[in-house]
Parts: sequence; structure tokens; C-alpha cells
Amino acid sequence: MNMKELSKMKIGDLVKRTNSGKNVQAGIITGFIDKKCWRTDKLGSVVDWKLIEPELHATVLFGNRYVDIPVTNLELFVESR
Repeated sequence: MNMKELSKMKIGDLVKRTNSGKNVQAGIITGFIDKKCWRTDKLGSVVDWKLIEPELHATVLFGNRYVDIPVTNLELFVESR
């Protein structure tokens, strides 16, 4: 997803995780927050929070559960009819 698409996300949007595969679950964005996210696949398993900057996360409501997810791991949900 490019930055233009990320900037289109707003509170109330229906989204899904980019890596959801066959287990697609739609959620609603309820807010945004800057948080640090240690990516072990790129940075390794030894965490050093001083090495990374916060990144934009969306607070997403899935059913009755709120989850903070980096916006780079989300995409707008387009329902096929």
C-alpha cells in the first residue's frame, strides 16, 4: 500500500489485515495512535526500543475487541457484490 492510500484511511473505515489470507475479518477504525513496533523479521529477536521511531497504528474494532495495528498492515475492505 502506498502513502496516498494510507492517508485515505479515516475513523469509521472498514478495513482488513493485509496478510489475512482466507481468514478475512473486517474491522472498523475507531482511532489512530503513534506506537513503536518491533519487527522481528527485519530487526531480529533482540529488542532495542531506542533504535526505532513510532509509526502510525489504527485502533480497529473486530467484533467486541479493540486491536492496535500498524496502518501499513491494513487495507481498506472492498466488499464484492
